[in-house]
Amino acid sequence: MSRIGKQPVAVPAGVKVSVKDGLVSVEGPKGKLSYQTRPEVKVTWTESEKAIKCEVDADRKGDRLVRALWGTTRANIRNMIDGVTKGYEKNLQVVGTGWSAAVMGKKLKLTVGFANSIMVNIPDGITVAVDKAAGETTPIKVSGPDKQMVGQFASAVRSKRKPEPYNGKGIKYTEEVIKRKQGKQFGS
Repeated sequence: MSRIGKQPVAVPAGVKVSVKDGLVSVEGPKGKLSYQTRPEVKVTWTESEKAIKCEVDADRKGDRLVRALWGTTRANIRNMIDGVTKGYEKNLQVVGTGWSAAVMGKKLKLTVGFANSIMVNIPDGITVAVDKAAGETTPIKVSGPDKQMVGQFASAVRSKRKPEPYNGKGIKYTEEVIKRKQGKQFGS
C-alpha cells in the first residue's frame, strides 16, 4: 500500500477543482493548473468532503509500478493545490564583480563574464524579479504556481554559469553553500 497515495488531499476554500476523464484541473487565486493522470490511478473529487482521493484497483496494489504512480499522482495533485493557493519561489544570486541580471520583457538578460550577454526566455506562468539595488550579488526571484516549472527554470538559469569553487563566482541558489578550494601555491 502507498502510505502517501491513500491519504486524501484537502482542498481549501477558494479553490475550484474538476476531474474529468483523468484530467485534474485546479484553479485558485495564484493561477490555473491541470494534470493528466495515468489510467492505473483513479482520482475522485467529493464536493461535500472538500477532498480529492486517489485510488487503485485492489488486485493491482501488489504491482510496484502502480504503487509508485499512486503516490506520485497524489503528491503532484497536492503540489498543484499548494501552487494555486501559496505559489512556489526559488531565489538565485549572481555573484561576481560586474556581473548582473535584468528582466527585458519576456527574457532574462544575464551578464556573467562572457563576451556576449545570455538571454533566457521566461516561460508563461513564471514571474522573474531582479533587485538592482544589491551590491556585488544580484538576487533573482523566480516565482509561479507550478512547482516543476519554477524549479526547472531556476535550474536552467543556474546552468548558464555554475558557481566555481576557487573565487565563488557564478549563479547559485541563495541557500546553496559553495565549498571553496585553495588555489595553487607557488614557492616555499
